[in-house]
Amino acid sequence: MGAGYRRNLEIARPPLNATPTKEGPAVNEDIDSETVRLVGADGEMIGVVPLEEAIEKAFDYGLDLVAISPNADPPVCKILDYGKYKYEAQKKKNEARKKQNVIVVKEIKMRPGIEEHDYQVKLKAMNRFIDEGDKVKVTLRFRGREMTHQELGAKVLDRVRVDLNDVAKVEQFPKMEGRQMTMVFAPN
Repeated sequence: MGAGYRRNLEIARPPLNATPTKEGPAVNEDIDSETVRLVGADGEMIGVVPLEEAIEKAFDYGLDLVAISPNADPPVCKILDYGKYKYEAQKKKNEARKKQNVIVVKEIKMRPGIEEHDYQVKLKAMNRFIDEGDKVKVTLRFRGREMTHQELGAKVLDRVRVDLNDVAKVEQFPKMEGRQMTMVFAPN
């Protein structure tokens, strides 16, 4: 495993200056067709024209020829400002991403014998999560002999329900899963 091994690796590696693939619709000379179905800058259908003539018309307007539907026969191309077209497309994409509301479930873990200060800290965190629009899953973990006193856990979860009553609604009432009792809250 000497120098010959390294040389083989260098040969197998793809070149660093490989041309990136172009994303988006074909523009002007990149359109791969001899004739195109041309749509004018104001949206009116001009008809089927040779590609060179369509590019000339676009340049006469000071705009670009963009392939709107490249898979059609002949491809449908429109005269428009490509920079503005890309900007509008990106803007629509960002708006759609903003409107997409991802609901996150935050989990708060407690024990049945939780102390008052610890409870208040957890309650404050739950209020913050609910104000941010997230769901909150409260998990009460029982250890050892605590399993025989599940009513203590039910009391803690009931207290949480009462304390969060004005800001959240119960989405899932308390249920046992193994050694854990869980309850889920959703913002009002």
